[in-house]
Amino acid sequence: MAKDLRAVRRGLPREPGGEAWPPASAEQSEAVVDEVSVEGSAPTGAVTEAPDSLPDAVATAVTASASAVPVRRGLPRKPGGEPWPDVIVDAVEAAAPVETTAPVESAAPEAPVAASVLVPARDVSVPLPFTPTVFPGRAALVPRPEPKPEAKRYGPFTRLQWVGAVVVGGGSLLFAAAMLVLATRWLVSLDALRDFLQTYPGEYPLPETAPVGLPAWVGWQHFFNTFFIVLIIRTGLQVRSEKRPAAFWSPRGNKKRRISLTLWYHQSLDILWLVNGVIFVALLLFTGQWMRIVPTSWDVFPNAISAALQYVSLDWPTENGWVNYNSLQQLAYFTTVFVAAPLATITGVRMSGIWPKNAVRLNRLYPVEWARAVHFPVMLYFVFFIIVHVALVFATGALRNLNHMYAAQDVVNWAGFWIFAASMLVIAAGWIASRPLVLAPIARLFGTVKGR
Repeated sequence: MAKDLRAVRRGLPREPGGEAWPPASAEQSEAVVDEVSVEGSAPTGAVTEAPDSLPDAVATAVTASASAVPVRRGLPRKPGGEPWPDVIVDAVEAAAPVETTAPVESAAPEAPVAASVLVPARDVSVPLPFTPTVFPGRAALVPRPEPKPEAKRYGPFTRLQWVGAVVVGGGSLLFAAAMLVLATRWLVSLDALRDFLQTYPGEYPLPETAPVGLPAWVGWQHFFNTFFIVLIIRTGLQVRSEKRPAAFWSPRGNKKRRISLTLWYHQSLDILWLVNGVIFVALLLFTGQWMRIVPTSWDVFPNAISAALQYVSLDWPTENGWVNYNSLQQLAYFTTVFVAAPLATITGVRMSGIWPKNAVRLNRLYPVEWARAVHFPVMLYFVFFIIVHVALVFATGALRNLNHMYAAQDVVNWAGFWIFAASMLVIAAGWIASRPLVLAPIARLFGTVKGR
């Protein structure tokens, strides 16, 4: 074995004022390992011994087993030199103590001895002992503003976007309405349309047996119907959008069935609305008031077209609701009472818990998907009807119309208006009271109410 140890390049110290890295002991160890790997070969049965004068790391390298797993060696570092690396290192354990391996016999003559040197890994937690010379650019030093939080959305739009949508949509509707009014006024100025309006003024005479005037029960039925339908629309929209109900209701006889408290309230209002509707239709039939809202002549259709043209042209037909509705009103009331209300009832029952779930043939004939597809458009029809109905009541003689509907008299005074105002306060109170704190005690009278 050569006496001179190969010099290893040493770098900066790991600590300020310390010894250059790697230390001299590691330098000697590397040189000895190189000598053993390149020049050393032991005969069969010989045991390699480490000199006592070398450090422990060097002794460990010299007495390493020849059975270590060889490492793939590559091209030489210099032309004509040995393959690199010169020393085949078995394993390097980071920051591990040096372990002494027992001497072993060589597996075959002239087999190279592989040394296993355990070198502590670099401690990356210790900062470099020198001053950095590369610094970040100006862009990295300029403070960047924090991104603004995203605005809260109400449905698909934010509050500002909703305002813009209302302004743009409202302006577009006003422009379209103005164009429609101008076009209709031009049409009714033609001779053909003028003759049509004279032939069909907008209403036809009722049968001689038709009653005149509106009894008091019509006003009460009108109030209850308005109260129930407003809350039904509100709770129906809540059921569609509610994701985490605050409370659930279960009937006493079936604890496994559980629905949200909002759905229970919606269905309870439906039942009350149906009871009020049945009473209303029965009174219509018994008193003859049905002739006021059920068409009795085919002239209803041309007169309805005439009334619509007069409304759109802003030359509105003469109102005399105490005696007879115009044909457009009659068709609207008939559709609401005898078409929209039954459709809402049939589709609502199909989606409720009353419908038998095990009736396979009945469910196949009337799928729940059909009921859902019809129920929501019917609700939109009621919303549209209420808006147009209220607008026309106030635009065509508010005091007289409110007296017809609420005070059961054909005079112009403020009696009907104050009754109407009181009814609006009752509806507003019902709207505010529609919350779990108020509904839960009432729901417990008919079942069990539990929170989440």
